[in-house]
Amino acid sequence: MAERKRRKQISDGSDSSDGNDNWSLYHLPPGWLSLALSATEEKLELRAWCDLPIELIEKVLSRLKLEDNIRASSVCKSWHKAAVSVRVLNQSPLLMYFPKCGDMYDFYDPSERKSFSIQLPELYDSRVCYTKEGWLLLYRPKTYRLFFFNPFTREKIKLPRLEITYQIVAFSCAPTSSSCVVFTLKHASPSTVLISTCHPGAEDWVTINHRNRLPFVSSIWNKVVFCNNRFYCLSLTGWIGVYHPVEQIWNVLSVPPPQCPENFIAKTWWKGKFMTEHNGEILVIYTCVSDNPLIFKLVKSETAWEEMKTLNGVTLFAGFLASHAMEDLPGNMRNNIYFSKVRFFGKRCISYSLDDKRYYPRKQCHDWGEQDPFETIWIEQTQDALSFLEEEEQ
Repeated sequence: MAERKRRKQISDGSDSSDGNDNWSLYHLPPGWLSLALSATEEKLELRAWCDLPIELIEKVLSRLKLEDNIRASSVCKSWHKAAVSVRVLNQSPLLMYFPKCGDMYDFYDPSERKSFSIQLPELYDSRVCYTKEGWLLLYRPKTYRLFFFNPFTREKIKLPRLEITYQIVAFSCAPTSSSCVVFTLKHASPSTVLISTCHPGAEDWVTINHRNRLPFVSSIWNKVVFCNNRFYCLSLTGWIGVYHPVEQIWNVLSVPPPQCPENFIAKTWWKGKFMTEHNGEILVIYTCVSDNPLIFKLVKSETAWEEMKTLNGVTLFAGFLASHAMEDLPGNMRNNIYFSKVRFFGKRCISYSLDDKRYYPRKQCHDWGEQDPFETIWIEQTQDALSFLEEEEQ
């Protein structure tokens, strides 16, 4: 009887027991649930896809392949903006490790945080000098032989013999191009630099002595980048030398090195400088064990340095022998500097975020004096590399 009365109270909303957790439900008028559900459905039906939070749209679109991202960008203006902001058109470079012995070479992908290995017996008894567009430039000391090698196609291109001691070596573009120029520079005397050039297929090197203006000092720690048809060389002390291979002109720019805090001048400060180019502009990176890195851009007049507080979505990959600047990488990689050092058993590359103004992993700024400059190098992923990796996954 009591149970029957209880059911009646619930049905007409007359239950007023204070200890019931559903007290508020029992006091609603009959049919409240169906009305609430219909109102909610109507509200959901009226809400358009473009009204979704932009953060949610970006997260979903960032997981799409390029062709699907392009299709999604045509839905509406907000989706187009989100799709473009996370669109990945390029692949990040791979960090290649050179073993102290053996012929098994490891490659680390910072975008996937994964590693894989390739056996390359062709590189036996050689050391790496430079890399660009997926090609390695290597030197075999026993035979004085410089040669190009593509680790993904196994293609090899020999160059004329040249003894490489303490000089820097670089090249302008892929050796399969007719405009490829190989460049080396070293000091012959305090007032003279020795510059040698050649191209794939040449029988010998062309070597010319050029008058040099101090304080530019050449060494193996210098950085070289090809930009605007010229080779730019960053010296130990931060001065820039420029060589035009067509006109065969060497010049040291009058602009002094960027001004850095005193704590950047440490015992290994000269090892912590890197240089690259982006859209025809020269960028240098200064690092310090006790402080955040600084980025400077050489103004187009080449008369001053301008400090950069943001990279505007560009990602830098800094390495001893070659550095790269890339656009349209995954969103979480943009506006970051990735360094050629991996921590946590190969699971995490040291990086610096200009947005967060901190290193990742935290407190992982690195003393570059501890690292062998020929241990690693960043190598760009070309279509050959992507095809090779797809075959490996199958």
